[in-house]
Amino acid sequence: MLWIKAFHIVFIAAWFAGLFYLPRIFVNLAMVPADSHAERERLLVMGRKLLSFTNLLAVPALGLGLWLVLINPQGFFFGQGWMHAKLLLVVGVGGYHHACGRMLRTFELLQNRRSHRWFRVFNEVSVLFFAAIVVLVVVKPF
Repeated sequence: MLWIKAFHIVFIAAWFAGLFYLPRIFVNLAMVPADSHAERERLLVMGRKLLSFTNLLAVPALGLGLWLVLINPQGFFFGQGWMHAKLLLVVGVGGYHHACGRMLRTFELLQNRRSHRWFRVFNEVSVLFFAAIVVLVVVKPF
């Protein structure tokens, strides 16, 4: 079980690294001048590659987490309010990840209407998710 936990943590950290950086690419894309096609395309390629890699990292992260729940189902079902809160946040992270993919698509279609300032704030959401999940897992407040 400790090996599963260890690899779960490794894949979660790697998945979040992608979620931390992808919106930063969006900040840069939102700042690209309209006539700078090469810079825009370079950032789009980086975004596509990072999103693909992040998608791949999410699968084992979630799979290993599910495996941990299946190994110890009573820990999930009985008296583990922190786990329920964590899983709710994980669903939120999945939604955030999906939103990142949709936002990349709007840049590819030249349909982005959001400012670089908006993306700077959006970039911090993943940090809040990560911090909340870590606090729940370590402190187990309820």
